Amino acid sequence: MEDKPGVDDVLRKYGSKIEGQIKTFNKNSNYSREYVKFKEEMAPKLTRYEKWAKSLGNIIKLKISSKDEGRVKRQLEIAHLNILPSQALGLSVMAFVSVFIIGLLISVATALIRGSIAAFPFLFFFLIIILSSFLFYFVNEYPKRLANSWRLKASSQMVPAILYMVVYMRHTPNLEKAISFASNHLQYPLALDFKKVFYNVEIGKFSTMKESLDNYLETWRDYSIEFIEAFHLIQSSLFEPDEARRISTLEKTLQVVLDGVYNKMLRFTHNVRSPLTNVYMLGVVLPTLGLALLPLASAMIGDFLKWTHIFILFNLIVPFFVFYLTDKIMMLRPGGYGESGLLEKNPLYPKYKSRKPYFTAFLICLPFFIIGLLPLIFQYTPIPDLIGLQKDYSFSQLGLGIFGDEKIFDFKQIGDRSVGPFGIGALILSMFIPLGLALFFAIAFNKKTKDLIKERGKTKQLENEFNNSLFQLGNRIGNGMPPELVFGKVAQSSRGLMTEDFFKLVNYNIRQIGMSVERAIFDPRRGAIIYFPSDLIATSMRVLIESSKKGLKIAAISLMSISEYVKNIQKITSRLRDMLAEIVSDMKSNMTFLAPLLSGIVVGLAAMITSILNRLNLTSLGGDVGIGNLSTILQIFDLTKMIPPYYLQISIGIYIIQIIFILTGTLVMIDSGEDKLERTNKTGKNLKRGILFYFITAFLATIVLFVLSSVVLGNLV
Repeated sequence: MEDKPGVDDVLRKYGSKIEGQIKTFNKNSNYSREYVKFKEEMAPKLTRYEKWAKSLGNIIKLKISSKDEGRVKRQLEIAHLNILPSQALGLSVMAFVSVFIIGLLISVATALIRGSIAAFPFLFFFLIIILSSFLFYFVNEYPKRLANSWRLKASSQMVPAILYMVVYMRHTPNLEKAISFASNHLQYPLALDFKKVFYNVEIGKFSTMKESLDNYLETWRDYSIEFIEAFHLIQSSLFEPDEARRISTLEKTLQVVLDGVYNKMLRFTHNVRSPLTNVYMLGVVLPTLGLALLPLASAMIGDFLKWTHIFILFNLIVPFFVFYLTDKIMMLRPGGYGESGLLEKNPLYPKYKSRKPYFTAFLICLPFFIIGLLPLIFQYTPIPDLIGLQKDYSFSQLGLGIFGDEKIFDFKQIGDRSVGPFGIGALILSMFIPLGLALFFAIAFNKKTKDLIKERGKTKQLENEFNNSLFQLGNRIGNGMPPELVFGKVAQSSRGLMTEDFFKLVNYNIRQIGMSVERAIFDPRRGAIIYFPSDLIATSMRVLIESSKKGLKIAAISLMSISEYVKNIQKITSRLRDMLAEIVSDMKSNMTFLAPLLSGIVVGLAAMITSILNRLNLTSLGGDVGIGNLSTILQIFDLTKMIPPYYLQISIGIYIIQIIFILTGTLVMIDSGEDKLERTNKTGKNLKRGILFYFITAFLATIVLFVLSSVVLGNLV
C-alpha cells in the first residue's frame, strides 16, 4: 500500500506555488530595487559620506571600544549609512592627520624659505591645530548629527504618516497595505524608513513584517514614544471584533501623536529661551561691546595685536562659536512642520535654483567693492599715475582747511614699507565693502524668492481656509455626489476665497481637459497641487482619492476626519507660535538694530581715536607742545602700530553679515522648521535692514566724532 504524503511533502510540493499566488501588498517584489534607487536619488550627501568612510576610513585600522561601537552602530543604522563604526572613526582620524600634516609642512616651508626659525608662522600653525581638532570632533560626531537630522525630518512627517495609515485602515484593515500606502505618498526620509521595513523582510533579515516593524520602532524609543504607542494602537485595532471599537481605536492613535508633538514642542519653547538668550549675549552683545576697546587697545599694544588677529577672531572664531552653539540648540528641536518638498514641483522653482540672480547682483554691487578698495588701489597700483592723480591728498588741498593737513587715506611710511590707511576718507570708503557684500546677497535672495514667497502666501491662506472646504467636500460626497462633480460645486460656494482658485483649477482640468480626479490634482505638468505646494492639501487629496475607491461614504468619513485633524494642527501651530513670538521678536530686533547700532558707534570711536592721535602726532612734529608731555603720550599710543580703522571696519561689517546669516537661520528653524525658502527670503530682508542701519550709523558716527575731535584739537596745530 502506497504511503500517504506527509506534511513536509505537501509543503515542498505546493509551498512555492501558493507563495507565488499570494500578494500581501502592491509591488512587493520591487521594493529592494526601489529602496536602493530612492536612497541614491534622495540622499546623495549620505552616499558621499559613505564613499569617504569606505576609502579613507580603511587606511587606518582602529579598534573601537564595545560601548562606543554599539552607540555608533545604532546611529549609523538610524541614518541609513552602510559603513562600519571603525570606518567612521578612521575617517575622523584621517581628517585630523591630513590637515595637521598639511599645515605643518606649509609652516616649515615658510620658515625655510625665509631662512629663520623666527619666521615660523606660529599663529597659522596654532589655527591649523584648532582646525584639525575641530575636524576630528566634527567628523567623529557626524553619524550622530546625521541620525539627529534624519530623526528631525522624519518626525515632522509622523502625523501625516499615522493619518495615512488610519484613513486607509478605516476601510481596509491590513497593516502591510497601510504602511505601503503611506510609504508611497510620504516624503523623504520617513518614506525611506517605511520602505526599509519591507526591504529587511525581503533580504531575510527578519522573517515577518511584525518583527521588522518592531525593530524599526525601537529606533524611536528614546526620541518619540508617542509614535511607538500609535503603531501599537493601530496593530491592536486589527484584533478588535467590534467595528465601532476598531474605528475608535484608530482615531485615538492620531490624537496620541498630536498630543505628543504638542507636548514636546511645548517643552522646547520653554527650554530654548534661556540658551538662545545666552548665545546672543555671549556671541553678539559681548563681542560687539568688546569692539569698543579695540581702537585704544591696538594703539597701546600694537606690537601684539594686528588687524589679521581681529579678522580671525571676529570673522572666523566668534561666528563659528555662535553657529556651533545655535546648531546644538536647534538639533534639540522636535519635529513639527517644515518646508514642503512639493515646492520643487512649482513652475517658479527653476527661478529659485537659478544662478542668474547672483550674476545680476554682482554687477550691481561691483561699483561698491571698487569704491571700497580705492585707498589700496591708489596706494599700491600705478592707476593714479596713469590718470594724473596723486596717491593721496590732504584736507587743506581739497579746501577743507578746518581739518588741517591730515591726509584723506593717510598711509604712514615706516622704512621701506607703508602702513595704514589711517585716514577718515579711507574709513568712509571702506564702509562700501560690507555694504556691497550684504546687498549682493540681499538682491540675489530677493530675486530668487520674491515670486515663490507670494505663491507661498497664497498657499498658507489656502491652508487656513481649507478646513471649511474639507467639511463641505465631505458633506457633498456623503450626500452621494461623485468627486468629479464636487469640486465645481465647492468652488461656486467659495467665491472670493483662495480655495476658489484651487477648486476651480481642479474642476477645469476635469471638465475641459478630461483628466481623472487624481491627474487633475497631481499631474506633474498641469496638476493643481503644483501651484499650491502644501503637504496638508496633498495629504487631504491623496486620502480623498484613495478612500473614494472604496465608496463615497468612506470618502466622506475620511474627509471629516482630516477636517478635524486640520483643526487640531492649526490650533497647535497657532499656540506654539504665540509662545515663541516674544523671543523671536527680541532676537530679530537685536540682530537688525542693536548689533548694527553698537558696531556703527564703535567704528565712529575708532575714527575719533585715530584722528586725535594723528592730530597730536602732527602737533608734536610741528614742535608746538600745548598739552603736557606730548612725546610721552605718543610713545604710549603709537599710531603706526594701531590697527587701521579701514581694516577694523571691514572686519566689523563682515561680522554683522555673518551674525545676521546665523541668527536668521536659527529663528526660521525655531519658527518653521527646516524651510530653505523662508530662510533665504528672511536672510535677504534682514541683511538689507541690518547693513543699511549699520552703514548709516557708522557713517554718521564717524563724521560727527571726527568733526568734534577736529574742532576740539584744532587750536593745537
